[in-house]
Amino acid sequence: MKILYEDTDILVCVKPAGIASQTKKSGQQDMVSLLCNYRHDKGEEPYLGLIHRLDQPVEGIVVFGKHTRSTAALSRQLQQGGFSKVYLAVTEGVMPMQEGTLQDYLKKDGRRNLTIVAKKGDPQAKKAELMYQALKTDENCDPVQNLVKIQLLTGRHHQIRVQMAHFGTPLAGDMKYGKGEAKSGLGLCACELEFAHPANQKKMKFSITPSQPVFEKFGSIIIGHSHILSV
Repeated sequence: MKILYEDTDILVCVKPAGIASQTKKSGQQDMVSLLCNYRHDKGEEPYLGLIHRLDQPVEGIVVFGKHTRSTAALSRQLQQGGFSKVYLAVTEGVMPMQEGTLQDYLKKDGRRNLTIVAKKGDPQAKKAELMYQALKTDENCDPVQNLVKIQLLTGRHHQIRVQMAHFGTPLAGDMKYGKGEAKSGLGLCACELEFAHPANQKKMKFSITPSQPVFEKFGSIIIGHSHILSV
């Protein structure tokens, strides 16, 4: 767990792959409990406000509120579209188009912890939209793999995983929506997060390089072309 920034109002850190953002399962560690313990050990009030979540197998940047006022302000900003989230993904299969926008209507099945693509008129479905750009394709593997930059325009349950699978290019290592094996990790990293500080409205922007093994073959592209992470 790496802390990128901390002050009296917010805490920004990297959630490692494999750790839940928050869980009710007894005995299982999650980011909220780990960071509450971290604050307690520093002699601070062990409060942490959850603003947004990442799926358990996803690595990435998350921001938390350190008191109720900052938590409420960040939550409002998120609901009003004030957050910018950029992901890097490794997808499997030939990309039908190298860049574009995907728009679907998604419906969550809470009992099975799944999300499915539904018809537009389904009253239980919500609109999901993202922008994507293929940055590099490795044709020396079967199936071919692509490094893809994704910007979320909405925030739905398992959105990127569902939409990319529906597009015909599921994420590498996704055993829920694809046919991949998880030995190299899920090919998804929340690599950039941008928002306004809840107290002074200062622009805050953070970026990381994915550490999951599935990204290693694209390392020179990611590190050598850091501008790909700009929105």
